[in-house]
Amino acid sequence: MSDTGNICEDHFFEGVEKLLEIWFKKPPASLGDLRQIPRSCFESLLKTVHCEVISFSRNDEVDAYVLSESSMFVAERRFILKTCGTTTPLECLKQLLELVEQYAGFTEVDDVFYSRKNFKKPELQKLPHISFEQEVAYLDKFFKDGVGYCLGSSDYDCWFLYTLQGTKLISNNNIDEPSGKRRKLEPDQTLEVLMTDLDPTVMSIFTKKNSATAAEATQKSGIDKIFPSMLIDDYLFEPCGYSMNGINKSGNYMTIHITPEPEFSYVSFETNVPQASYRDVIQRVLNIFRPRKFVLTLFANKESVAADFSLSTKNNKYYNFGELQCQEVGFCQLRNYDLSFAFYSKFPS
Repeated sequence: MSDTGNICEDHFFEGVEKLLEIWFKKPPASLGDLRQIPRSCFESLLKTVHCEVISFSRNDEVDAYVLSESSMFVAERRFILKTCGTTTPLECLKQLLELVEQYAGFTEVDDVFYSRKNFKKPELQKLPHISFEQEVAYLDKFFKDGVGYCLGSSDYDCWFLYTLQGTKLISNNNIDEPSGKRRKLEPDQTLEVLMTDLDPTVMSIFTKKNSATAAEATQKSGIDKIFPSMLIDDYLFEPCGYSMNGINKSGNYMTIHITPEPEFSYVSFETNVPQASYRDVIQRVLNIFRPRKFVLTLFANKESVAADFSLSTKNNKYYNFGELQCQEVGFCQLRNYDLSFAFYSKFPS
């Protein structure tokens, strides 16, 4: 990345992340744990992805890695890899599945999620990430009954998802109950807020010119106040750019990644902290970064306290955040989760 005040004409960095999340089935009476995989094996795996570990934190529930391009989280049976730039996270799948079987003894996948916003410059990506169609074909080599979706306008701001079958696309006003009974799951939820066209003054905080350390940028911006109980592991890149992981004692996480250059500014916020309503959390994030546009996604299973969270108001209108107006909304009933999607902007799109 280059200093926001001195950018070459041909300079570009793709802030949009590719997000891979895999849940593995734990056999009865098994003592297996994904955290039994040695760090050296993860470091080798990340070479395939074209990134590396730059910082690490952990507690009794989760291991959290800040990477040269975003983050990785490893819990007992959940693996999350989130990488930006021209990384190739799907290329680690073969090695990952082998490591999981070798060190944790898990041979079955419970659920798979691969998602991303549309790239600004997809032509700069490496195979198999140049198009979503290529990504789906690659994932289908490893997982049976996979299905891909595009939510939003494929010509403008959209979001892609690959997951396992048993999914039903729901229209805005026709949300039917899924057929069959769902098995009991541990409560789980994930919120993402993917922001573009951000306030240049805010973005300038995340440069070495205006913040001497990552901790200074974290405090100046107010990131440390989103979830005050989080243990924060943050990193400020040279000359600009920022990443952080936060974890709490319950094993919940928060992660933020910032590409501050004004021509292609991008910020992602993600958390699985359980909330009956995420409106206050979303508003705190928007108050910090002041985007002109953002995509919001929320996964929640039936056991989650967020299962009944709605993007609509009591008047059946979709909830707005000040000047940021809801332009598009959609819902999916997945195999184990309900998914909400929304696109907001300060101007009609």
